[in-house]
Amino acid sequence: MYKVSEFSKMTGLSKETLRYYAETKLLEPVFIDPNNKYRYYDNGSFLIARLLVQLRRFNFTIQEMLTVVNDESFENLEQILWKKRQGIVKQVEELNKLIEEMDDFFEFGMEGAEDD
Repeated sequence: MYKVSEFSKMTGLSKETLRYYAETKLLEPVFIDPNNKYRYYDNGSFLIARLLVQLRRFNFTIQEMLTVVNDESFENLEQILWKKRQGIVKQVEELNKLIEEMDDFFEFGMEGAEDD
C-alpha cells in the first residue's frame, strides 16, 4: 500500500487531484486509516491512475472518465476514444481551414498594398 505522497510521485497526479478524484468517486483510496485519516492506494489503484492520466491527456471530462472507470469491462472505452478522435480530427480540419483563410487574407492584403 502507498501513502498519498508516494502514490502522487508514482502516478504524476498531484495530491489535490487525488483528493478531487476521491471526492468524485473516480479514484478512491483502498484504505483510510481511521486514526490519522491517511489515505492509502494499492497496485490496482496505480493502474487506474495511469489510465486516468492518459484519459486526461486525451481531454476526457470527469464524467467521461467516470463512464470508463465504472465500466469495468472497458467495453465503451473504444467507442468513447473514437468519438474523441473524430472531434480532434474535426478541430484540426477547422484550424487548417482557418490557416488557409489567414493565408488568403495575407495574400490579398499584400496584393492590395503593392497597388498603392
